[in-house]
Amino acid sequence: MAEIEPVADKVTSYFYALLFLRHPDLRVMFPAAMDVQRDRLFKALVTAAKHVDDAEILTEYLSHLGRGHRKYGTLAGHYPAVGECLLGALSRHATSSWSAETEAAWVRAYTAVSQIMIDAAAEDEAVAPAWWQAEVIAHELRTPEIAVVTVRPDQPYPFLAGQYTTVETPWWPRVWRHYSFATAPRADGLLSFHVKAVPAGWVSNVLVRRARPGDVIRLGAPGGSMTVDHTTRNGLLCVGGGTGIAPIKALVEDVAERGSRRPVEVFYGARSDYDLYDIDTMLRLEQVHPWLSVRPVVATGAVRGRPNGVSGQLPDAVRRYGPWREYDAYLSGPPGLIRSGVDALLGVGIPSDRIRHDSVEELVTTGYR
Repeated sequence: MAEIEPVADKVTSYFYALLFLRHPDLRVMFPAAMDVQRDRLFKALVTAAKHVDDAEILTEYLSHLGRGHRKYGTLAGHYPAVGECLLGALSRHATSSWSAETEAAWVRAYTAVSQIMIDAAAEDEAVAPAWWQAEVIAHELRTPEIAVVTVRPDQPYPFLAGQYTTVETPWWPRVWRHYSFATAPRADGLLSFHVKAVPAGWVSNVLVRRARPGDVIRLGAPGGSMTVDHTTRNGLLCVGGGTGIAPIKALVEDVAERGSRRPVEVFYGARSDYDLYDIDTMLRLEQVHPWLSVRPVVATGAVRGRPNGVSGQLPDAVRRYGPWREYDAYLSGPPGLIRSGVDALLGVGIPSDRIRHDSVEELVTTGYR
């Protein structure tokens, strides 16, 4: 891994060239542009290599990966072809460390990895579809770049507040992006997402600028562990930046539905007062629930009409208040915010096992779009 990491792009490019040359029938399973797909392969390899001696973590990671690959149409019979081409790419670029022993180790590792993924997919197939069709029933443009998109799945979609899903649009087939649910599960079964159009964001741009009621998108299975632990009475410290406020709102609704009246402190960050696109919704929740406190935080300027508004960086605002020793922390937003937020929370004494957030690696890979 140390040898191929500096040339990861060459390794993955060679792997896909080999795969499509030897097995051209598999090309239709992949998007037209392969840049993100190449990154994902190497991220998966690195993660598996890091946890190769930790069966519990590795099994959890690979099981999620195996279930997720169902939406691409992956079958058990595809894994040998992938393994063959993976070994071909590794042996070509890891010339100084490759040997018969190394190859045997990779064969053992890939056999174990693929079997975990195959078994997880088979178990999931017995209880859930590979994907859900979902009709757009509402599209609300909050700013020129941010839309709230509400969809109705074609069959029940089980998930937990704080989780996310993957979305594919009809305009970019086989291109999937992650979006968090913006509400707790609803009795009517509707799902909502907050989507920000970002530069070069294929899925985000069409969802914001092109999608309209009546369009049909596809959803993958839910994922993520940023969910509320209802076995504890700890308060919730929720830090959401930009559209990262969406899962935070869902967590607030989840606590409200339980009626537990646990203290919930929300820090809602944005670049400016104008970018607090969901502040009215959060303030309405604050008015209804006395255990909820919402603090808007803006990087530049001031927050109009809010005496408890804070100017400055979101992690600094969290440090300013507290103490947070009796709180579980939840972070959602761009990768940079999550990294600085984790540092801030550790710095004020919150143990790492009480800090939950989306996968930074996944956000980096998808460009948070």
